[in-house]
Amino acid sequence: MTRVLLTGFEPFGDSTVNPSWQAVRLAAATPPEGVSLTTAVLPVVFHDANERLRAAVEESGAEVVVCVGQAGGRAGVTVERVAINLDDARIPDNAGGQPLDEPVVAGGPAAYFATLPVKACVAAVRAAGLPASVSHTAGTYLCNHVFYGLMHLIETERPHVRGGFVHVPYAPEQVPGGDEPSMSAPAIAAALTAILSAAVTTTADLKVTGGSLH
Repeated sequence: MTRVLLTGFEPFGDSTVNPSWQAVRLAAATPPEGVSLTTAVLPVVFHDANERLRAAVEESGAEVVVCVGQAGGRAGVTVERVAINLDDARIPDNAGGQPLDEPVVAGGPAAYFATLPVKACVAAVRAAGLPASVSHTAGTYLCNHVFYGLMHLIETERPHVRGGFVHVPYAPEQVPGGDEPSMSAPAIAAALTAILSAAVTTTADLKVTGGSLH
């Protein structure tokens, strides 16, 4: 069994739900074959999120870590390729913090690449009949903050762990007028299950073109 940690975020801003955590909880009910799955919800607070992530990694003994967050406006599931060492928050976090032009880790490298097979993960989601793509930017808010924090932890302390980040669309209830793309929690959960399956069974990624700056 491969030990996997799957994380989502609490709601933030004006939202009362976060589809990342909704889907993570659903995915945990039916993990892929060969996966021992642990989940954790992360706070939308810059000063606390990576400490909670570190604790969850330690508690789970995870060999693979997949963090999940919301990217409102995106039409499909996007598997992130690059985390950058920059916090530049467009809105305050849930504790009122709003770092601007600050590093995630002082003195850390400019960027890290995910160590998941990102293109194979995307292919697995598409094979499940759901929209997905590779993304080359995780933004500069909490999602990128956690993604970078995860990869820095792996690089400096847990080199045997593989990890990455997945962005998901709005939940339908967040866009009642239907004027922006959305995806149901069960559909997102199915996408996450496909990603986890690909992540634990694939080491060499697909050699195909793909990816965009969203």
